[in-house]
Amino acid sequence: MHALIVVAHPEPSSLTHAIAAEVAQGLSLAGPGNSHEIADLAAEAFDPRFSAADLAVHRTRAAPPADVAAEQARIDRADAVVLVFPVYWWSMPGLLKGWIDRVFSNGWAFDFSLDGGLEKKLRHLKVHLIGVGGADARTYTRRGYFDVMKTQIDHGIFDYCGACVVTSELLLDSETQNPAIHLDRARTIGSRLFEASPQCGARAA
Repeated sequence: MHALIVVAHPEPSSLTHAIAAEVAQGLSLAGPGNSHEIADLAAEAFDPRFSAADLAVHRTRAAPPADVAAEQARIDRADAVVLVFPVYWWSMPGLLKGWIDRVFSNGWAFDFSLDGGLEKKLRHLKVHLIGVGGADARTYTRRGYFDVMKTQIDHGIFDYCGACVVTSELLLDSETQNPAIHLDRARTIGSRLFEASPQCGARAA
């Protein structure tokens, strides 16, 4: 089984990158047949700007630009996609949001038309979300962010495309907590990426 691990952080030595590496390590330890690719959006200089060319794709008037087609091919090769990102202003970084805006396009992630309605095209895909937050759990709970994340990302993006969100987790206190706690959790998530998921099975039925 193959996983695409997408990281959106400009600093290679960051905790976000270390967590992504531990996810990959856990996946490798889970079975010799597992493989992964890490998409470092900052290092690869992915352009997150949604341009007129992307709008033409959305309106089904043009094929995706080459950089978008390459990212879609990466996802097509994967059985699971793992997004690892720091929480910026109660959301994902603009770089990652732009990657989603451009890559999860009409005609590939879904088909929508006024006469035909919506067809979800990523029902085969499993998704794991790992956000890294600086605040503590009390702050996130008080502000309702856990529910906000699920509404905005889990449902607003991936459920719209039919993908199954298996993991949706926030690793908090990232600036004060012992990093080993988060790294251990990331390794565990990686080791379980391809375990049977009741919610995914129910959705596919």
